[in-house]
Amino acid sequence: MSVSLVKGQKVSLAKKDERLSVVVVGLGWDEVKRKGGFFSKPAPIDCDASAIILQNKKLARTEDVIYYGNLAHKTHAVVHLGDNLTGAGDGDDEQIIVKLEELPSTHDTITFVVNIYKAIERKQHFGLIENAFVRIVDGRNNTEICRYNLTDDYSNMTAIVFGEIYKHNDEWKFNAIGQGTQDKGLNEIIQRYTN
Repeated sequence: MSVSLVKGQKVSLAKKDERLSVVVVGLGWDEVKRKGGFFSKPAPIDCDASAIILQNKKLARTEDVIYYGNLAHKTHAVVHLGDNLTGAGDGDDEQIIVKLEELPSTHDTITFVVNIYKAIERKQHFGLIENAFVRIVDGRNNTEICRYNLTDDYSNMTAIVFGEIYKHNDEWKFNAIGQGTQDKGLNEIIQRYTN
């Protein structure tokens, strides 16, 4: 049975006496219906999910950022399954597979972010997005473990830190963050983890 999380809530990814070895992080969203002008239609909103793999809560190398331009970590412990350009359809819009046991022991946190591609140029923000969520699924049997539905007002926000999987006392946990930012793109987001 899936656990429904609220902002700031943490949940263990251990199940009874066994550890999860593979999780699928599903991220989804829908575009709010917008009216276009008589001769123009608004540009679709292209949200991009990324995973930032951290060491002691810091980004050590740019190769540790997994996104549509770098779909797999060099260890293949974190793999992005591809870019969805519109968010259309039901279910997960983008998925990232995490093989927890294959992640190097030096890496203790994987932060999941979503930003709007060319948000400033296209005058788009997360106030134009609805039904946004992140969910954690047991990769062995496709069972949803937990889900965090983002319900805050993210108007004027161009990116959201959805959540993180982190290791605490040798146990993997998930933290529902839901922090909106006005970062212009992924390059600006990762600067938060390099200082």
